[in-house]
Amino acid sequence: MVQKQLLLLSLASIFVPAASEASGLNRCPDYVASHAPLVWLHPEDRFMPSDLAAHISNTIPKLDGQPISGPSSLDLENLGDLNGYGGEEVALTSKEDPLTYPTWILGEAPDAKGKIHNSVPCAVILVEKSDIDVDAFYFYFYSFNEGPNITQVLEPINRFIAGDHLSTGIHFGNHVGDWEHNMVRFHNGTPVGVYYSQHVDGVGFKWDSSKINITDGRPVVYSAAGSHANYPSKGHQIHNAALFDYCDEGKIWDPVLSAYFYRFNPDTTTITPIVSPLQPSATEPAQNLTSWFDFVGHWGDIRYPDSDPRQKTVPHFGLKRFNSGPNGPRFKHLVRKGLVRDHPRMTGWKEWAVSIFMAWYPCCIRGWRLWRSLGIMAVAVSVFVLALIFGIRKYKTWRQRMAYTKLGDDDIAMNELGRQEECLVSSDSDSDDEDDYRRDRCEAMMRG
Repeated sequence: MVQKQLLLLSLASIFVPAASEASGLNRCPDYVASHAPLVWLHPEDRFMPSDLAAHISNTIPKLDGQPISGPSSLDLENLGDLNGYGGEEVALTSKEDPLTYPTWILGEAPDAKGKIHNSVPCAVILVEKSDIDVDAFYFYFYSFNEGPNITQVLEPINRFIAGDHLSTGIHFGNHVGDWEHNMVRFHNGTPVGVYYSQHVDGVGFKWDSSKINITDGRPVVYSAAGSHANYPSKGHQIHNAALFDYCDEGKIWDPVLSAYFYRFNPDTTTITPIVSPLQPSATEPAQNLTSWFDFVGHWGDIRYPDSDPRQKTVPHFGLKRFNSGPNGPRFKHLVRKGLVRDHPRMTGWKEWAVSIFMAWYPCCIRGWRLWRSLGIMAVAVSVFVLALIFGIRKYKTWRQRMAYTKLGDDDIAMNELGRQEECLVSSDSDSDDEDDYRRDRCEAMMRG
């Protein structure tokens, strides 16, 4: 049943008249839709894809917590004007408390065919690297990101963060506004690789990788419950060393059925609207909505202060219940050499320490393995110390031997001369016994 549903969606997106094959600067190539990702939304995720315009209309731009006296009415055509009022510090702050979960923040679910009818939650942006190489970014927008709770923390790290507010199921890492994306790389119109965004990182795969699922030419994506991170398979997906996401097949979503299409100019960092490949009879884009892409601020509330009753902190790790909303697609490394971003993010020391601990935990620290590991470590340390002591002693012996090596030729000559002088010179006060002893030594030396 699932395979049949995916087949129907794929055919619906690629079955367009031949007129669409006539590519132009203002038209998106057909292969961008025929190889577009299909997204499985988690069956228990209550935060569905959201309309970009609706999100903007339900927020107020603020700077340092204070409303901005900018444009009287904001929309996709003038959102970039906010850059002049505070740049990246401006935040689209929800008019209502997000914890009341107003209708707009929940988004809209797709129908049985994978289409969202009353919202446009997707933007497809083409980055043309050359005449034959194109990176197609498929951006998905959700008005709310729900982070993990205590049930999504791996053992034994979950023991270190237990607390009253955690045991009640409170989620951490939430934020208003959520941008996720896939990228498909094309060479001569043929897909060669695909990228999956996952929280602050992501992974890339070659198109023929056994780790991804391609159905009728389209990569299948699993959107994690709440966080909407993208994965190539369902099940529990570990991220950030000690957390995991839930992925499963709920409702299928075909993002390109309700999407804006653009071409990106790396030199000017701007986008130009282009005609959707699913609208073969159109000759010009229906709308010229680009200002939203220019906006450099946050697409959600700034992280609430600790004095806010809605804010909580995870013990020992400092994670907050609410983080700031994300920046938009212009910050998602649109120009890159490989499938993943060119410069990996810097990992904090806490995350690094946890990743090392979790890498050793299954084999060397968990349960009785800890005692085995400690025993092996004790033996290894003992062997090292004994080897060090033995080496030091051998070194000292070698130094002593070097001190008693054969003297050089000059030294030997001087010593022999001294002995000969001793034979020739004698004191009258010497006893007869001493004189006889010296005489015998000299004769022996002369013979030698």
